[in-house]
Amino acid sequence: MAIKDALLPEFDHEMKTTRRVLERVPLSESQWKPHAKSMSLGELSAHIVDIPGWVGSIVNSSYVDMAPGSGHERPRYASSAELLSAFDQNTAKARAAIASKSDAEMMEAWSLKHGEKVLLTTPKVGVLRSFLLNHLIHHRGQLSVYIRLKDVPVPSIYGPSADEPGM
Repeated sequence: MAIKDALLPEFDHEMKTTRRVLERVPLSESQWKPHAKSMSLGELSAHIVDIPGWVGSIVNSSYVDMAPGSGHERPRYASSAELLSAFDQNTAKARAAIASKSDAEMMEAWSLKHGEKVLLTTPKVGVLRSFLLNHLIHHRGQLSVYIRLKDVPVPSIYGPSADEPGM
């Protein structure tokens, strides 16, 4: 089995689940934070939307530089429709990028840099597992707590939730 054939079903499942959580975000309260050190609801939602957008940079290059001034700013979304549209676009592009890669390409080394300093080097498939899937799942968990604290029903994620017990 090709690496992409093993990765894509998990990708599809996690993106579908993430979208269900994003559908519930009350963007009218985008500035709300559960703690002073936390990202705001809007910032966390935008970060989650952004994560699938990293896939092209992962699979089509040998590194990403995270140094200040490297060119990325997190967008802000004015509406749920805009947030979900951006997520859908990022997800579709990410899926296509993954589907286009051979096993040899997935095993190529990729580095995370901060200027000239290399912070991490690992095969691209490892980056997709950690920076894409695991990172997104981590923040989706945070977002589910945020929406619970805003008294918004939490969807089923890996089984029933208190709001969707029959799932």
